[in-house]
Amino acid sequence: MPITYGSVCSGIEAATMAWHPLGMRATWFAEIEAFPSAVLAHHHPNTPNLGDMTKLGAQVLAGKIAAPDVLVGGTLCQAFSLAGMRQGLLDPHGALTIKYVELADAVDYVRAGQRKPACVLTWENVPGVLSDKGNAFGCFLGALAGEDCELQPSGKKWPDAGCVYQPKRTIAWRVLDAQYFGVAQRRRRVFVVASARDRLDPIEVLFEREGVRRDSPPGRPAEYALHPTLTAQGGGSLDDREAYVLEPGGLRRTSVIEWERCQGFPDNYTQIPWRGKTASECPDGPRYKAIGNSKAVTVVRWIGMRILAARQPNNLRNQ
Repeated sequence: MPITYGSVCSGIEAATMAWHPLGMRATWFAEIEAFPSAVLAHHHPNTPNLGDMTKLGAQVLAGKIAAPDVLVGGTLCQAFSLAGMRQGLLDPHGALTIKYVELADAVDYVRAGQRKPACVLTWENVPGVLSDKGNAFGCFLGALAGEDCELQPSGKKWPDAGCVYQPKRTIAWRVLDAQYFGVAQRRRRVFVVASARDRLDPIEVLFEREGVRRDSPPGRPAEYALHPTLTAQGGGSLDDREAYVLEPGGLRRTSVIEWERCQGFPDNYTQIPWRGKTASECPDGPRYKAIGNSKAVTVVRWIGMRILAARQPNNLRNQ
């Protein structure tokens, strides 16, 4: 049986682009934005997009949708981004992080009743969540761990990597930069892997064993010209330097295809029929935004490979 996953805040589905070649199969998506939803419908017409992720926990408990082996999602980052208002869990976007935990708990409850192992959780966000003034990351860790209160960092902020062992779940996190995974983009993101599964240790997924090279993810070629972190605004703002490249012949805007490549997507993946226009007429604006909001496919693929290998622990010695 293939490993199944449910995807929340799906965007244009970096997870499916990364994991489908590994034999993993999407059970459902959850995306509410119009253009990313159209991209999903175009590329994955047979996978239902359930829309609002806040309603999924009840649907899982009611048996209306499947409780998958893996739950993947990058809840909206505006609340924690240095470019945003930094309102943390007070912001509705940040509060989705807690809804993610509620969904994970519902999935594990149903799977326990089916005598299946607990799901594996993968979550992604901006590094700003580690220094959020309201300790959003500690709240997230505490909720995942089943604690009644938030966890506290040992210093002023949470470190870039760490782990928590608790009876409810083991949780590991690590900041990974896409530029070291074969794409020409500086993109540092916090990745969390957590599970209550007995035979899968999240630490084995995100961290290499002692003696394994610490740069084991595929490195970028030395000749790559690195692009700054892609953002949702970078394609539409005339004064946004991320949207332009200085070349000997002058200044030019970074193309949508170059953005797709920087995230690890195929050329013209986001060029779809849109609002009565053909694919060739698809406007650039929504494409830039959707790509900037997505994940780096190569990083997600590495995590998927590690999850699969962690189900057979001896394989990780060679990862």
